[in-house]
Amino acid sequence: MEALYRTHDYLLRNLSNPIQRSLFGEIDFSAPLIGIYGCRGVGKTTFLLDYAARTFGSLNRKCLYVNLNNFLFTSETLVDFAKTFYDHGGRHLLLDQIYKYPSWHEDLLACMHLMPDLQIIYTTSIVQYDSALPIEEQLPGTVYRLDGFSLREFIQLKTGLNLPQVTLEEILKDHETISREIMGMVNPLNYLADYTHHGYYPFFLEDRNYSENLLKNINMMLEVDVSFLRNLDQRLLPKLRRLLYELGRTAPTSPNISQLSQMISASRATISNYMHILSDAGLVTQLYRVGSEATTRKPAMCYLQNTNIGYALVPEPVTSPELYSTFFLTHLHHAHQVNAGGRAQVHFVLDETYEFRIDKELGGRYRPDRYYAVQGIPMGHDNVIPLWLFGFIY
Repeated sequence: MEALYRTHDYLLRNLSNPIQRSLFGEIDFSAPLIGIYGCRGVGKTTFLLDYAARTFGSLNRKCLYVNLNNFLFTSETLVDFAKTFYDHGGRHLLLDQIYKYPSWHEDLLACMHLMPDLQIIYTTSIVQYDSALPIEEQLPGTVYRLDGFSLREFIQLKTGLNLPQVTLEEILKDHETISREIMGMVNPLNYLADYTHHGYYPFFLEDRNYSENLLKNINMMLEVDVSFLRNLDQRLLPKLRRLLYELGRTAPTSPNISQLSQMISASRATISNYMHILSDAGLVTQLYRVGSEATTRKPAMCYLQNTNIGYALVPEPVTSPELYSTFFLTHLHHAHQVNAGGRAQVHFVLDETYEFRIDKELGGRYRPDRYYAVQGIPMGHDNVIPLWLFGFIY
């Protein structure tokens, strides 16, 4: 146990001073069991360590961070370990990569039963869960999703400014006032290109080539997470990788399943299943028309999950407005239902109510019954809204 405390203290002492993620303010930390899930590389480990540093500091034996890939857990049960920690005065146990421990679900519930005043916060991969089902039905405790950096968080890291977080409803109601307030602090357009290229994943803070680091992260998702958690035969990985590349090369696209089937030498059913896996892994986002998801497996549109993935897969990815429609989707998909547009000139339908079109620049006639997110403008008017402002939703 003492060795684990030393590791805990070392990690806290050497933790860079990261921005407090917006999710931090959304979590009820009084809950006894909290789950944090998300894609590989979005910062779940740093989130746990940041919580420990801000709340307890180092050398505080009431809190302990431990990674479940530690070989200790090949011989000791999680329940026994938690009991030892608890008997020595520990009350806050932070468990990283809990899916690496075989019976973690049952053991967590046992810990809660045996030690009701012990708090456990755990992280897990998004890959092992079915995105078609509510995540709350698949994970114990109160659960939250951690996404990559938003544009707002990226700018805060670059500038040290404390920028406001806004809701979709606030944007639709008063975007001109909000834009003016933010523009008085910083011009987000100066950061948008960098963000779309290398701002989503925290390792842009590291002194390493971002695209190479992201490619390694993507390959780890496929070769480790997907293979391990979905029991995918390693011999099939080349087909999955080829599918991701083809989707990345053409996204956003209305996927032609028959064409992809011939290209990759796999059945249509296999292609649909692989697309579902890539979606669950947080590499692509599949969109359906309003009301059609229950009746068809084929998505109306397929997007990369974020713009950074496009630059990693294809050095010169599709550019705006396709690039910026992905930016819009990444930020809105965080907390809203997003469907593919059902009419010409409509890219997205939000919460089955608001129709949106993404434009590169001002021009043409604007209809009063839909909204326009425009990339190249600092300020908007009426139903024309600057695209960058949607990067402040989280």
